[in-house]
Amino acid sequence: MKKALLALLVVFATLFTLVACGPEKYEIAMVTDSGGIDDKSFNQGTWEGIVKYATENDKSYKYYKPAEVSDAAYLAAIALAVEGGAKIVITPGFLFESSIYEAQTLYPEVKFVLIDGEPHTPDYSVFETKSNTLNVLFDENEAGFYAGYAAVRGGMRNLGFFGGMAVPAVVRFGIGYVAGAYYAADELDVQITFTADHYHYLGSFAPSDEAKTRALSWFDAGVDVLFAAAGGAGSSAMAAAEEKTGKFTIGVDKDQKEDSLTVLTSALKGVGEAAYQALTDYYNDEFVGGRTIRLGSANGGVSLPDDFSRFTNGSAVKTAYEAVFDKVVDGTIMVPTNNGTSLKAFLNALGYTDEGIDALCDAAE
Repeated sequence: MKKALLALLVVFATLFTLVACGPEKYEIAMVTDSGGIDDKSFNQGTWEGIVKYATENDKSYKYYKPAEVSDAAYLAAIALAVEGGAKIVITPGFLFESSIYEAQTLYPEVKFVLIDGEPHTPDYSVFETKSNTLNVLFDENEAGFYAGYAAVRGGMRNLGFFGGMAVPAVVRFGIGYVAGAYYAADELDVQITFTADHYHYLGSFAPSDEAKTRALSWFDAGVDVLFAAAGGAGSSAMAAAEEKTGKFTIGVDKDQKEDSLTVLTSALKGVGEAAYQALTDYYNDEFVGGRTIRLGSANGGVSLPDDFSRFTNGSAVKTAYEAVFDKVVDGTIMVPTNNGTSLKAFLNALGYTDEGIDALCDAAE
């Protein structure tokens, strides 16, 4: 009898332990795009904002990396997040537009934050943002403008641009970069070199030998500074610059000066801040979905870091940057947006009208 009772108690104890140690739940989830949370760029910046909020407010959090780059894989990762207890899912990147279009209907009780995109069907025939989804877009053209402007103000005269893929956010970065460089050149009355041959979309956001080799060839051809709006592929540009003397890079999305001594500055995009604010609103019962918000210079969405010490004339560059930033905010400068036509009109107004400018504008399209 005692043995039977003891066995029964063991069974109850085992069952209690299994229940008590059941699958852990994570209220906040992030699903990464083609990169990871350590890409030192877009994904990492978003993740850092999530971690900051979660640790400050004692919330559980987890990231999920899809098995591949596809809508099906993204939906599967979102499903895992929801099964894991996610109440709010943050997805960084336009690649999630179609998967979030479906997920917002499949999981109406879950809140979604889509950074850099708006939900739509795979064929783009239907765009719909439901009440449980918030879209966050940025004025990357303004961030790129500041990067190009600071580069030329800082003494760079031969420029290049890497884009990961020719998606709207990256295109805006590049167009702004060209515009800012030529705006500074016009102010200073100096000649700069920026050819269509040194404006290229890699077709990927991942580091690669191909990207590094291309960067090396550009530096050998005279390029002084390379702005890589290319996610993790930016590290390939940095690695190339590190092998050369007097060659520099410009970071993107987050402050990348700790990643390489070649990084003069970074075109900041407040993805971490956007994630942090969305979580703050959600837990304060102030989350408002069914809409798209755009963050730019005027509301703290884009900028350069405060540290200009890697420029030889850092103090002068900072003063000039602050002045041009104010002109963008008050509308004195209207930075071209997302196509070569707007860039060409901007450069023509400054007096740049040669065939090389036309080719560069076409490359930026």
